[in-house]
Amino acid sequence: MKASDLHFTHESWSSRIAFLFAAVGSAVGLGNLWRFPYVAGENGGGAFVLVYIVCVLILGLPLIIAELMIGRRGQQSAIRSIRVICHDEGLSPQWTILGWMMIITPLAGLTYYSVVAGWGLAYIFETAAGNFVDVGGEESAGLFGALTSSPVRMAFWHGVFMATTIFFVARGVNRGLEKAAYIMMPGLFIILVVLVIYAGVAADFRAGFDFLFNVDFSKITLSTVLIALGQAFFSLAVAVGVMMTYGAYLPKDVSIPRAAGVIVGADTLVALLAGLAIFPVVFASGLLPDEGPGLIFVTMPVAFGQMPAGVIFGTLFFILLAFAAITTGIGMLEPAISWLEERQGLKRAPVTVAIGIGLWAVGLSSVFSFNIWSDVFPLGFVPQFADKTVFGLLDLIVATFFIPVGGLLIALFAGWAMSRSSTDEELALGDGPAYRLWRMLVRYVAPIALVGILVSSMLSSLE
Repeated sequence: MKASDLHFTHESWSSRIAFLFAAVGSAVGLGNLWRFPYVAGENGGGAFVLVYIVCVLILGLPLIIAELMIGRRGQQSAIRSIRVICHDEGLSPQWTILGWMMIITPLAGLTYYSVVAGWGLAYIFETAAGNFVDVGGEESAGLFGALTSSPVRMAFWHGVFMATTIFFVARGVNRGLEKAAYIMMPGLFIILVVLVIYAGVAADFRAGFDFLFNVDFSKITLSTVLIALGQAFFSLAVAVGVMMTYGAYLPKDVSIPRAAGVIVGADTLVALLAGLAIFPVVFASGLLPDEGPGLIFVTMPVAFGQMPAGVIFGTLFFILLAFAAITTGIGMLEPAISWLEERQGLKRAPVTVAIGIGLWAVGLSSVFSFNIWSDVFPLGFVPQFADKTVFGLLDLIVATFFIPVGGLLIALFAGWAMSRSSTDEELALGDGPAYRLWRMLVRYVAPIALVGILVSSMLSSLE
């Protein structure tokens, strides 16, 4: 294959700020605002947070750097970037499996991610209408159950989320991805800061702060470390093709290590601020922090419903959740659209609409998993998966297999397959301690950690 056959000119980010807003937006999502608080609540608060931050630094940051580097080196979609690098460096074309993983993983994830995001959209209006004022836990659970048991309401909000995502992606990098980032990311940070201030004034901020930052080292176990590693991946959007795709639109004069540092720092800051906004409210209402996935959609509405101006600040909280989910959804759809533009020469707008509608249709199987198909278990004949609905299976496959395997392939490709000279050229760190540290983490630490996540996940699924 000729190198010229692989060339396709994409739009580029109009500025460093535009790229950073979009990249931070793709990383900041439900993993920060929905999953991080309840996982921290279930795993010891401050002990988990400490391990999580260490995992972000030694695993998340090096792999974000690697993804951006691969994307900019190839300057194409994920699949074609891998092909360009393999062509230029004489590597096996079998490495393109990594590119395919970066397309398939976000598409599969988006089919059920959009369903959870739809809950957040629905709750903006539920909260604004005052439906949670003075309600108890059972009533809140009943309202959430009423939403999930209605296939029509679930399909509608799933559709609203997908339509919003389609709208921005169809408009391209400059008029779509950048516009969404410029609108939503400042709004997200402003709302989050307002909610933290509210928690400091109207809630039990001291209790929330102590829970998040007082470390009981006796609670740090192997399980805590593995869960924190998984959360670092989930939160940073590692190995879902977004950073590789966004890196392809990145000008050569942008420092990848610095950009990755900003992305990782902002993402971690949002997770911690979310904890400071959520846990003081939970403690002030006499509720428990270890409520699991229901923390956001059952516990938090109860808490806001008992507090001064809770309708206003509860509504802001779910607007925040929606902004984060949309910017991530945009990033999850973009890798496939980028590839289809290159491979087939298709127009962006119609292909985005077609793929988006297809994902919405496939996502109905996840919608129905909570109502009319709640007793359908596709792999029910396998004991380990006997209780998994379509939604549960998709989450299991993407979160415990696709993402860790994708991360492992990224580490092996960037650390072992790509030449030292090409990685050094892209990172522009010289042959100093920073470059050697990155290379050591990607070559050795990341693969070992990812194999640990995979083995742990497989063992857990077999229990």
